[in-house]
Amino acid sequence: MVNYPRYAIYFAPEPGNALDRFGAELLGYDAYQGADVPFPRDTGLPPEWREMTQDPRKYGFHATLKPPMALAPGKSESELMAACAAFAGAPRAIPAIKPVVGAISGFIALVPAEVPADLERLAADCVREFDPFRAPLTEEDRARRNPSKLTPQQRDYLERWGYPYVFEEFRFHMTLTGRLDLSRHAPILAMLRDRFRDSGVRDLAVDRIALFRQDEPDQRFRVIGNWPLAAY
Repeated sequence: MVNYPRYAIYFAPEPGNALDRFGAELLGYDAYQGADVPFPRDTGLPPEWREMTQDPRKYGFHATLKPPMALAPGKSESELMAACAAFAGAPRAIPAIKPVVGAISGFIALVPAEVPADLERLAADCVREFDPFRAPLTEEDRARRNPSKLTPQQRDYLERWGYPYVFEEFRFHMTLTGRLDLSRHAPILAMLRDRFRDSGVRDLAVDRIALFRQDEPDQRFRVIGNWPLAAY
């Protein structure tokens, strides 16, 4: 049985900036406010857009650094927040990417045109440094990841780190849709690329971390703290 609340450490854009509004409006949810957001008023979105975005709406607009976890016995939310502040305060190279709209594992997301080593390092550091806060995997956790469909390496990572897509398996992405039929990819990609071009976002500094919390399985994640990363 999964314990709640669950916590996740994500990259989320600075609240209120152009990328934050782009993602929140397309998903129909602002994770900073924990509130619904009206979809864009124009008619460019397909009629079934609410259904297409149902899965990512639950998590809010983000990129995963340390995936959802229940707290380990003896760990507290206040300790996790203090660890987030300490992590963010340690000077590091701030990753910078050129985001593009692409398809990844059947869904549409913002992904880097090229992945800098600094971004891979940031994600790996988050996996390692916050792992003491993670409760052990349950059988339900394992089953959710469909281990029979994972590679041996991914299964090893699932057992050791609670998530199969870490280190060299990591792929930075900011999800914009749920999984789509292949026949829908081309028109949805074209529509989202046009919208992203119109947003004016050309470069993205992955310059902060946010702590998200989900209180119950039927509730959405929301931001309970966010910290700018200290640069060298």
